Amino acid sequence: MRERRSLAALLISAPALFGLTLFVAVPFFLAVALGFTNLRLGSPLPLEWLGFEQYRRILTDSSFTRALINNLLFALVVVPLQTVLALSLALLLNQRLRGIAWFRTIFFMPVVFPLSLVAVVWVLIYAPGPNGMMNEFLQLVSFGNWVPRDFLRDPQLALPAIMLTSIWQGAGFQMVILLAGLQSISSELYEAASIDGAGRWRQFWHVTLPQLRNTLIFVVLVTSILAFRLFDQVQIMTRGGPHDATTTVMYEAVEAAFTRQQVARGAAMTVVLFLVVLLISWLQRRVASQERELS
Repeated sequence: MRERRSLAALLISAPALFGLTLFVAVPFFLAVALGFTNLRLGSPLPLEWLGFEQYRRILTDSSFTRALINNLLFALVVVPLQTVLALSLALLLNQRLRGIAWFRTIFFMPVVFPLSLVAVVWVLIYAPGPNGMMNEFLQLVSFGNWVPRDFLRDPQLALPAIMLTSIWQGAGFQMVILLAGLQSISSELYEAASIDGAGRWRQFWHVTLPQLRNTLIFVVLVTSILAFRLFDQVQIMTRGGPHDATTTVMYEAVEAAFTRQQVARGAAMTVVLFLVVLLISWLQRRVASQERELS
């Protein structure tokens, strides 16, 4: 019976395993292998084996270092802000109010829109000059003291502008996950806390957050991975500019492989990015497990 169950489980999971092998494992190992060569589009065969020279070149390249720093800065800002915003929205929409389903739909709608469409809309919002929507809004709230800026061509404002776009677009996804986590918390815990004299704020800290621990860990982990995959917004809104202020590792890899035709260099960059994301994910899981042991 156990052998039959194992065979049935293998047959059921075979299509998924085949897809993962064909579209994930094989391309990854191909990228690892190409990273040790000097492959260029249209370059003559046989390929020259460079070993770790390709990785040494990109790790000592200032443009790649800047892209990696931009990715880290983007993740450090977007992940906590997007998580806090998503948790706030989830708490707000976890109320029994009339028409709450419509509000949930409205807040989730940006997730459904393609990133390319979202980027184009925000390019219009960031339009330079006093007639741009963002400039006009800031002039309104500052009572006319705001000086119109060209957000996407200002080295100091371009990356924060992309951060704001990404937070707006992705908060709804985390909101839905956190909302499901909130709805799975037993109401008896809140009733017990209320009987013990705990107010709303103490209930949030001592009931809601501990019960959401695993959900929050998952949200932070997924958001961190998505933050390092930043490409669409950069490609459409700034094309890595101005002066490499918004370039990312994914953008650099695509530019190297398809614009400069340096396929091996682009493959090596993707491998480095994978290792960075893997390290960050491991550190997050490690910290989360240590906190769970202490508690």
